[in-house]
Amino acid sequence: MAKQPTLRYRCAACSYLSLTPVGRCPSCGAWGTLEPEETAPVRLPSPSRGRSKPIALPDAPPETRVSSGLEELDRVLGGGWLAGGVVLLGGEPGVGKSTLLLQSCCAMAETGEKVLYVSGEESASQLALRARRLGLETRNLSLLSTDDVTEALEEADPYAFVVFDSVQALKDPESTGWPGSPHQVRSVAERVLAFSKGRRVPTVLVGHITKQGQIAGPKLLEHLVDVVLLFWGEKSSRNRLLRAEKNRFGSTDELGAFEMGERGLSPLLDPSHLYWNGEESGVPGVALGVVLEGSRPLLTEVQALSCPSPFPYPKRTARGIEMNRLQLLLAVLERRCGLSSRTGDVYLNVAGGLVVQDPAADLAVCLALAGALRDLSLDGKTCFVGEVGLAGEVRPVARTLARLKEAARFGFRRAFVSRRGLDRGETYPLEVVPVSSLSEVVRAVFP
Repeated sequence: MAKQPTLRYRCAACSYLSLTPVGRCPSCGAWGTLEPEETAPVRLPSPSRGRSKPIALPDAPPETRVSSGLEELDRVLGGGWLAGGVVLLGGEPGVGKSTLLLQSCCAMAETGEKVLYVSGEESASQLALRARRLGLETRNLSLLSTDDVTEALEEADPYAFVVFDSVQALKDPESTGWPGSPHQVRSVAERVLAFSKGRRVPTVLVGHITKQGQIAGPKLLEHLVDVVLLFWGEKSSRNRLLRAEKNRFGSTDELGAFEMGERGLSPLLDPSHLYWNGEESGVPGVALGVVLEGSRPLLTEVQALSCPSPFPYPKRTARGIEMNRLQLLLAVLERRCGLSSRTGDVYLNVAGGLVVQDPAADLAVCLALAGALRDLSLDGKTCFVGEVGLAGEVRPVARTLARLKEAARFGFRRAFVSRRGLDRGETYPLEVVPVSSLSEVVRAVFP
């Protein structure tokens, strides 16, 4: 016997369920986020209905990937679109999400794949006008302008790749609420997920971004999909960056770099130029490091500034480095190297807008802070690679040789690295200074 539908309330921020309407979510504390929804009737499975049977792990069919036609996008995805995979692409308005997907769709269509681009926000003529402006025209790419997800899924049946732009603009006629409401967003995503998995067709959902930089809609949306990509860039800059926040089929450490031009997005083959100006300024508080973004080494310029504070509590500001990491490294500099920052404000910045998560940048951050506190400049042809511990030791990092090759390619002549991370039988492309502690490095560069 089928169970009758009941009314419940789900939080749009954390997906918390409540049987009664409340103004504030008991789980996350957000106000006005509980939306009503009806539970679907539960039907007992029929004994005659076909069921999926378990299979042995070696007998599972291999997954196939389809190239997106864009090398940088393939790098972040882990090799291309996966059959039956659902990707959620988020980004601020005007950053280039539709342009990125339109270029990928046209590149795939040129190889013979049948591609469908569903838009709930633009008409087919508007999409065609953008494609012509970018010089993208192919017969295998079809455009559909509709806000009905049922109609879109019926038309998408014969296609090998489908884009839905955007999940907030589509609506499910069988669900309640306005398009873009948490209940509608979740219902549309579930319909697309069932279509993609059932027909093994790779699909992409485009998502809007809130003021806080998060994908709009219930958090459950990000749990449903297989891959979550974030596409961002400064409006005053032509550069665009793509990173995977979630990837069930690949790494989340890879970074894709693009440049926006008149003909659309083109890959940046040498993204290290984004984060280093290539000039030997000789300004105190500037140090160079080499970090890894996935498999790609990037030259990173760390800038620090210290000045007397007129207030009893000095200010600490960090951009590109976690604030807790800055506080930790300042404590290590004071305790292990005798460099106190208690009476001055400290500002730290990673040039180019890069957000550094690699601990190998610790040594460069410490030397930039030390230069700012002592008002002394560093040698412009020296870079620093290593993780700094609470005991003041310089710890080894992964792929030291690849980092040093990247530094040597830009003309650096010397590098400070951990003594324990060196291979005695290896030939390095520049002068390597092995060190064991942070105080040893500070004494060497600031005699």
